[in-house]
Amino acid sequence: IKNPKLRNIHLFGSKKPMTMLLLLIVPTLAFAQSDRHFIRTGNKLYRNQNYPKAEVEYRKAMSQNGSNAHAVYNLGNALMMQQKDSAAIVQLENAGKMEANKTRKAMAYHNIGTICQRHQLYGDAIKAYEEALRNNPNDNETRYNLALCKRLNKNNKEQQKQQQQQQQQKEQQKEQSTRCCVLGESSPMNLPASHP
Repeated sequence: IKNPKLRNIHLFGSKKPMTMLLLLIVPTLAFAQSDRHFIRTGNKLYRNQNYPKAEVEYRKAMSQNGSNAHAVYNLGNALMMQQKDSAAIVQLENAGKMEANKTRKAMAYHNIGTICQRHQLYGDAIKAYEEALRNNPNDNETRYNLALCKRLNKNNKEQQKQQQQQQQQKEQQKEQSTRCCVLGESSPMNLPASHP
């Protein structure tokens, strides 16, 4: 070692200055490289619309580094494209919690909102879109989807209210017809005459 200050570095009492340090750093770098490699491979497969194989690659990346928010988010998107919506929501929620970048966090919640909207779960979609807008208030697509879900949710509630009213009316009519039949059987004409 040419640097005189580094010559005197001794790790664990041995006189092998930088060798031990390199032995500690190199596996860490290789570990970081491998999860990125799986993500890149998964991204290529995703772009080619091979979502099942992309899912496998993203899962491999997560097995290498479970705290990689990109792998979790990408896995959620691959699952979403395969219509594995409940699993996708779990992964996207995890990505949203893990992600430090507000724009990427907003993208995760936007996708959760999209899944909920597709299943007409407008209340959940509204919550997801609102969370996305808290993280990225400039996202016009999310803002539009939020307004749409609010309108659809209102219409859906009104429709449910009308259906409940119709159901109640049917039940009341059924009760009345049942009462009429019961009263008809025991009408005063069928009762024995009372003698004064």
